[in-house]
Amino acid sequence: MPEETTGRAVGGGELVIRQLEKLGVHRVFMVAGESFLPCIDALRDRDTIETIWFRQEGGAAYAAEAHAKLTGEPGICFVTRGPGATNASIGLHVAMQDGTPMILFVGQIGSDTVERQCFQEIDYRRMFGQVAKWVGSIDRTDRIPELIARAWRIACSGRPGPVVLALPEDTLWGQADVPAIAAAPLPRPGPSDDDMQAILDALAAAQRPFVLAGGHGWDDVSRTSLQDFAQRFDLPVGVSWRRFEAFDNRHPNFAGHVGYGMQPSLRQRIADADLVIAVNTRINEPTSEGYTLFESPVPRQRLIHIHADAQELGTVYRADHAIVATPAGFARKLAGLAPAGEVAWAGSAAAANSDYRASLTPPAANTQLDLSAVSASLSTVLPLDAVVTVGAGNFALYPHRFLQFTGRGTQASPICGSMGYGLPAAIAAKLEWPERRVVCFAGDGCFQMTLQEMATASQHRLGIVIILCNNSAWGTIRAHQERDYPGRSFGLNLENPDFARLAQAYGGFGEVVEATDDFLPAWYRATTFADVNRRPALIELRYDVDAIAPDTTLTEIRKAAEDAGR
Repeated sequence: MPEETTGRAVGGGELVIRQLEKLGVHRVFMVAGESFLPCIDALRDRDTIETIWFRQEGGAAYAAEAHAKLTGEPGICFVTRGPGATNASIGLHVAMQDGTPMILFVGQIGSDTVERQCFQEIDYRRMFGQVAKWVGSIDRTDRIPELIARAWRIACSGRPGPVVLALPEDTLWGQADVPAIAAAPLPRPGPSDDDMQAILDALAAAQRPFVLAGGHGWDDVSRTSLQDFAQRFDLPVGVSWRRFEAFDNRHPNFAGHVGYGMQPSLRQRIADADLVIAVNTRINEPTSEGYTLFESPVPRQRLIHIHADAQELGTVYRADHAIVATPAGFARKLAGLAPAGEVAWAGSAAAANSDYRASLTPPAANTQLDLSAVSASLSTVLPLDAVVTVGAGNFALYPHRFLQFTGRGTQASPICGSMGYGLPAAIAAKLEWPERRVVCFAGDGCFQMTLQEMATASQHRLGIVIILCNNSAWGTIRAHQERDYPGRSFGLNLENPDFARLAQAYGGFGEVVEATDDFLPAWYRATTFADVNRRPALIELRYDVDAIAPDTTLTEIRKAAEDAGR
């Protein structure tokens, strides 16, 4: 039954915030702007919704996306028109590529000045049409609840993603007496009995099966169900690119991270597989290593593809059997599957897990500061419920290789490889779980994309710890240059500030570490400061740019290119 009206008209800004309350929103991220002042005023006296203000819209949008990725709840971001919306577009790009539910509210010019190229006017439908699931404009005050409820449903359904809602000034300053609308239950499609029989038949015919898990929407029940299924059938399970939370990395069936930087043994195991059961993953470019490990359009491996969105099935890969199902819907049916007897691949999961665990040992390195050893040592002191956020760059290969993640809410990183993500994501994590250890990994270039959000972390008293990997270069691009133009590096050296002193200027802790053995003592000082003072702590790791990845160097990349005649 619909709610009753209040009998009193209220302003549009109040209706926006009232509707968000009805949907269960408890935190919004924003950079204030005059174009949505009625919303800001409505947020001022709310104790049900926490408002976090950032220094730049890109940081606010990143934080909203990370909140959604970590919690499963749609991220809510408010920005002003024109330049604010433009800055926030990076968060939309991440949410769209990563399949993350998010709603970006953008203040808009009044409807009476549309198409006059007035101050900061942008047509958001044209601007954001390719980086959002839906772009709408609420052009009547009395339709605010209806259209926000629609935006919520679109953001969360199928393959989740971002929605943009423009808020014209006359809509926000207008008044209406309309009720808030509760969130509609989302469809939870699941496989049919015939689908589950097809999985059983495929397993019965297989000799070398492999399970690949990824995507958004995993909860404890669905993840545990997949783990139990893998254990019953003795199946090795890998996670797709930067989707560590889909499967407990400490589980005996875990085979590793499938994507850039994966171990050769894992790559070979997948290449040799005669059956791949892909659960909730698109099998994107990084996961497929440029559509070579899984060839498009027809993979070498027999493919059973399960995804919540029918549009994702058959678009890039022709599956032998396609199943429309959410992780929860698929999990409900998994409990009924059991092998008829001993499986033909017995011992495969143990062998894959053994290879994975061996990869956690840092390779020998002749450097004063070894990022592999630092990351491995960090894994020994991080609590199981720690949250690790990672930006983009080759430095990310180190935490991805040597840290282990137990489930949703333990890591967030941009699948689309967007730099500057780690710090705003860590802010979102610490706001949600102030009692948990939150660690941000960032490169020197990556960090400087959003370093002004150190002020946000400090102002909101968030004791995050930042591991800043400083090699004074755009390292990823340097690796590509050496591969394609060996010995001709250009435009990639960075003359950096003293990051430790910069952190101190923001009211935080800063320390420089230049030797591997000095890391853990600095870690304990940083975490103590963060816990006691509730402000960010930064450890700057200065290391040689030649150490570009855990298993290779720039020197080796350059030599291989020269030997190939490039």
